[in-house]
This record gives sequence, structure tokens and C-alpha cells, in this order.
Amino acid sequence: MIILTGCGKNIAQEDVMQRVDKTNEITWGVKSDTRLFGLMNIKTGKIEGFDVDIAKAISKEIFGKDVKVNFVPVTSNTRLPLLKNGNVDGLVSTMTITPERQKEIDFSDVYFNAGQAIIVKKGSAIKSVKDLTKGTKVIGIQGSNSVDNIKKAAPDTRVLQLSDAAQAFTALKSGQGDAMTSDNGILYGLVSDDPNYRVVGGTFTSEPYGIGINKGQKKFLTAINQALKDIQKDGTYQKITDKWFGNISGFDGSVSK
Repeated sequence: MIILTGCGKNIAQEDVMQRVDKTNEITWGVKSDTRLFGLMNIKTGKIEGFDVDIAKAISKEIFGKDVKVNFVPVTSNTRLPLLKNGNVDGLVSTMTITPERQKEIDFSDVYFNAGQAIIVKKGSAIKSVKDLTKGTKVIGIQGSNSVDNIKKAAPDTRVLQLSDAAQAFTALKSGQGDAMTSDNGILYGLVSDDPNYRVVGGTFTSEPYGIGINKGQKKFLTAINQALKDIQKDGTYQKITDKWFGNISGFDGSVSK
């Protein structure tokens, strides 16, 4: 038996614009465990959040209101492999634009300006990242650049890495760490459900989120950037922002304008 390999393009290399025009269907990778950005609604079985609504808005802007928009749950650890394997057409998944990631994939213009912060239990002696000294332990998320950032900002603290934000927050509440770190929008989403924890010290990094797509998709990238501009001009972007962040007390992040 002869097995042929390497014949034709990998689905990840196919022209997304042409394929969606033919199938009228597009698939995005989004978080499903991150309140405000992407969280599974147990009652409906659907993922809901800021990133989900942004993905829907730009999809309709590019391909029309009747395009079918599908969502695949991703984590910080799985999102790049799923994109590169062609399981998703793009990523709208709280992903910071970094030089390292830009070597692997292409990013859209910034669609959300976040910043890294920490949360602690109320009454904690830790007031900012500067208090994460020797003898303290901070919990981070695997595959997120927040882990590298916290090691630079607080080199003497110990870092425990877990697979997603929900597990990390559960670990913090069970006493496995003194603080948890991630982007401020994600952290405010967590503490909004639990008044025993709070975000402290403000942000200590800049984390601009971009939409990630495979390299070689220039037409798709251009269309995404134009769609982002269009939804900002017509007020759609602001409506989505107000929907998810308008009532978050203390949130000091900013969104692109």
C-alpha cells in the first residue's frame, strides 16, 4: 500500500476568504472559561462574552449578516496548535500581541487594551506586585505570557501554573497561592462573582489584544482590520464594550477607540 502525504494544502493554508465565500461558514477559537470575554452558558450551551460578540460582529461585517459563525473552545495552551492545524480560522481569545507570537502567526490591529494585574483575598498584606517577595506564591495560567511577566516583575516569588483561569482562581481560593495573576479584564470578571477577592495595585504591563490568524492570509487580515474600523465607526464596538464592561466596578482597563 502506498500512502501519499504532502499532496495539496493543509486546511490551515487554504484561503479563508474564498472558503467562507463558498461555505458561508466561519470558525473562531474563543475562551470558554473566562468571564466577560468567553464563558460557557450552562443553560444555553453557548459561549458568551466580549470576544464572542467581537467575532460575530466582524464576521457579519466581512461576509454578511447570514454567515454562520461557529465557536471552538480554546485555552491559552491549545489556541495556537488549533489555529495552525486548521481547526479554527482565527483566534479571538484574550491573546496579547507579542514579538514571539508574531513569528508564528499574524495579528490584527489591537481590539482591546488590557494590562496585567493581580488578585488577592481581602485583608491580604499584598497590595501590589512589589509585595510578591521571597516566601510568596503566585498562581498563573499555562501558555499565557503573564507567567513570564510575573517572573520578571517579582523574581523571588514562586509561580504555580494551571491550565485555565477557572482552575487558577479555584487554587487561589483553596489557599494554594497568595495571589493570582492575569490580565486585568479577566481578573475583574473573576472577582465580580466573589466579593472576598479584589484586584490590587493596578496594572504593571501593557497587554494589547489582537485577533490571531495563520500567516499567508493577507486578504483575511486586511478584511479583519477594516471590519474593526467599521464597527468602531458605526457604534457596534462601543455597544459590545458597554454590554460586558459597563457595570464592572473598579475596572481600569481601556479599549481601543
